[in-house]
Amino acid sequence: MEGRHHPARLRRSVPGRWRVGVAALAVGAAALVPATVNAAPVDRTDDVSIQAVAHQMPFPCGQTWSGQTRTNHSPQRAIDLNRTGDDGDPVVASAAGTVVHRGTMAGTGYGNLVVIRHSDGTASYYAHLSAFSVSLNQSVSRGQQIGRVGSTGGSTGPHLHYEQRTAYRGGVVPVVWNGSTVLYYGTRSYTSNNCGGSSNPYTAEQVCGSGYRVIDSQALGTAGRVYLLYNSGTNCVVTLKRTNVGTPTSTSAFLEPQGSSRSTDSGSFRYYAGPVKRSAPAICVRWGGSTGGQSYTSPFEHCG
Repeated sequence: MEGRHHPARLRRSVPGRWRVGVAALAVGAAALVPATVNAAPVDRTDDVSIQAVAHQMPFPCGQTWSGQTRTNHSPQRAIDLNRTGDDGDPVVASAAGTVVHRGTMAGTGYGNLVVIRHSDGTASYYAHLSAFSVSLNQSVSRGQQIGRVGSTGGSTGPHLHYEQRTAYRGGVVPVVWNGSTVLYYGTRSYTSNNCGGSSNPYTAEQVCGSGYRVIDSQALGTAGRVYLLYNSGTNCVVTLKRTNVGTPTSTSAFLEPQGSSRSTDSGSFRYYAGPVKRSAPAICVRWGGSTGGQSYTSPFEHCG
């Protein structure tokens, strides 16, 4: 791969102009989310925040989403999240816990819903999913994929309806991410720090460059995470380290369009492997990477 052995790899320069398409996020945001979600009758709204569990945004590290909160939202403390082309994007657990609900919920407009109970008995809700990535009673870690963004139930367009509650079917409380409480009513952009406690200063979108957005990712144990990004027919793969950050260790990333040869970036890197870029419009790709003795290889997928 071009530049693979460049000495600067030890300090990792990144593109000078980093953006994630935030300007496009707010366009039509109100039209993409429902006016209300019919919550279970036992719901109530409490003016308290969940403090015991450290939640992060329910999207992979570095992604930026438009979040909408409304006084006429039911439940009022919920937040709706969307971005351009988000249908099918990965949804991840905002905190570790156990899946206590996977499916629809009678009498509500949630559609496909995952509910995770956390160690302190509180719960997080992920609604309108197009697909599930977990099973009932499964233990999940923070940042683990649990489903994909969709428009099931009482939804007028693809988005994620997200809540934090005092318990499963308990009171709805203000959303807390990265130690900050979301009390603002209106539409704002939020960037995920759901990075598994990583001290890595880079994001996958920074590494791939302007216009790329994360469409999938996979944890490599606690050692790192490999990301698949896309921009106008071109895929990009990056493996970000989460342990031994700043110390050169064996790390790799690869990308293989179906019917073509595999491109790989591997070596002893301080922060990440990649970016590995290949043009693959309407072609299935196999992607993956490794770090810290952990590796991942996907099937051929993302064929659109």
